[in-house]
Amino acid sequence: MKPSRNRNGFTLIEILVALVILSIALLALAGLMVTTTKNNAAGGHLTEAATFAQDTLERLRVSPLSSIPTGVMIQNSCVGSTGVLYTGSWRASVANSSSTLDRISITVNWVDPAKLQPHSINMITTVSQ
Repeated sequence: MKPSRNRNGFTLIEILVALVILSIALLALAGLMVTTTKNNAAGGHLTEAATFAQDTLERLRVSPLSSIPTGVMIQNSCVGSTGVLYTGSWRASVANSSSTLDRISITVNWVDPAKLQPHSINMITTVSQ
């Protein structure tokens, strides 16, 4: 009987080449995961800042309009769930033609802990009696 030349399976070289290709693909995915995590954290900070501004606005909406000081910048701060300090300020202004409250501007500032860059958002709403 003759020895069979038909071999089934993979050689060691083929397996090593496949492992190298797989490891390169996994390294690319690892870099993508780092970027995704950073962007997700930045989105979380933005959401917390917007929630802080919305909370301030809602507290002002339930106050009588006559009790809201105009032309003065009021500051307050809070710490978010990730330990980031959000500093907020708001200012109410009146229309030039009347003495009724016209708009409220809320600004929230924070520093990104990963890049140490300052960020801010500004929300403006109009108020009518």
